[in-house]
Amino acid sequence: MIFQIKEEFISSLFRRFIRCQMDFWFLICLIGINAAVPVHFLSIQHLKLQGKYGQKKGIKIGEILGLFSGWCFFLFWIGVWISPQPRFSLLTFLNFTTLITFFGLSISLPHLIISIPFIAMGAWFGIKGVKQTSLKVAETHRTETIITSGVYSIVRHPQYLGGLLAHVGVSFLLSAVYSLLVTPLMVFLVYLLSKKEEEELIREFGKEYQSYKKKVPFFIPKLFHK
Repeated sequence: MIFQIKEEFISSLFRRFIRCQMDFWFLICLIGINAAVPVHFLSIQHLKLQGKYGQKKGIKIGEILGLFSGWCFFLFWIGVWISPQPRFSLLTFLNFTTLITFFGLSISLPHLIISIPFIAMGAWFGIKGVKQTSLKVAETHRTETIITSGVYSIVRHPQYLGGLLAHVGVSFLLSAVYSLLVTPLMVFLVYLLSKKEEEELIREFGKEYQSYKKKVPFFIPKLFHK
């Protein structure tokens, strides 16, 4: 009886330790994402940086800050998806079996079916957006012209929209509870990034960007507008 109690106590401590480890890595990724936001804000203040450090140096500093903040945001966002966390299951009463298991992650058929449209649409918007602006602009957040054709004719921020769609899709694909729960936070952070970028674009391009804003919706593609 005593040995049984000790085993249960040790087992309980071990489960708590594992849970703390899960929460720790997810929290680190979440903090990393939030920490990248103010750096991103600074990186897109092109006119301010050039006024303070000179045109050439200001552009270089902005590009470095843009690369750093962009990759940090992206990598920590992936960390939110794959970090150890509780897993949920839909339609368990239908007795769907796990299709794939790797590195402690499992993919079930219903979650795969739900995730495919989100991931496919997210990839389409993201890739189209990067192709039209170029990878350098996507990384450094510095553009020299306003693009109004292609995917940018139906939504102003296709790359961010793609990221949010992919977030929902991957969260379902990996059955990631924490990742799915922080979706509203990710929407809010991406909204802040987009609004700040637009403020700077108006400062740089003036009426040209304001005119573009009136014609093309923010996040909901023009296809869904009357």
